[in-house]
Amino acid sequence: MRQIVLDTETTGLEVRQGHRLIEIACVELIERRPSGRNYQTYLNPDRQIDEGARQVTGIEDEFLLDKPHFPDVVDEFLAFVDGAELIIHNATFDVGFIDAELARAGQHYGRLSDRCSILDTLMMARERYPGQRNSLDALCKRLGVDNSARDLHGGLIDCQLLAEVYIAMTSGQVVLDLGFEGAQEQGPAAVMMPVVLDRRPRILRASADEIVVHERRLDGLDKSAGGLSVWRKEDAPAVVEAPETVQ
Repeated sequence: MRQIVLDTETTGLEVRQGHRLIEIACVELIERRPSGRNYQTYLNPDRQIDEGARQVTGIEDEFLLDKPHFPDVVDEFLAFVDGAELIIHNATFDVGFIDAELARAGQHYGRLSDRCSILDTLMMARERYPGQRNSLDALCKRLGVDNSARDLHGGLIDCQLLAEVYIAMTSGQVVLDLGFEGAQEQGPAAVMMPVVLDRRPRILRASADEIVVHERRLDGLDKSAGGLSVWRKEDAPAVVEAPETVQ
């Protein structure tokens, strides 16, 4: 399975106010492990960065003057993500900005969801940890992911942290080392401590009310993905042979 952890940085918070992308970053996972293939580019937005965004990212307007415009990189970006499942924290935000850039580049590019399925880790975290803070920093702290190198928001480091958070949330592991540090020189690595069970785990069944809330969350994921989300695809009915009766 090929997955792409994706993050963007922008000139401001509202795409409808004409704010633009200034960075796109992607980290590729193959079978839930980093492949060592990343994609990252800064972009010239042809407008000023809001002060709030500048403080969060540390990116200055002058730094972007000689960077490519989105139409210059759109084909290589889409080639990198095409056909993958995208893992994005607060996907509505990032996908909205990318779709706006795709529309500017040409209607023939369509929408991002035409090419990729999309999994929103913010919605996943809200379902798993209701009533708690579910920012990327909060999830790193909760799941034991080291984010000490994250002084500012940056696309590539945020992707790397989100990859660890996603795997921790979906595997039951609390502390993971995906080997991002030095990955280019030494290749990807994953370190997982073996789990030893000395008793049968207690099975907790969802209540009727919890199932209703779960289905509403899946409806939201379907809407973000522009079709069936990965959760609904996994829940699609399969033909199962009836077991033989034991006499």
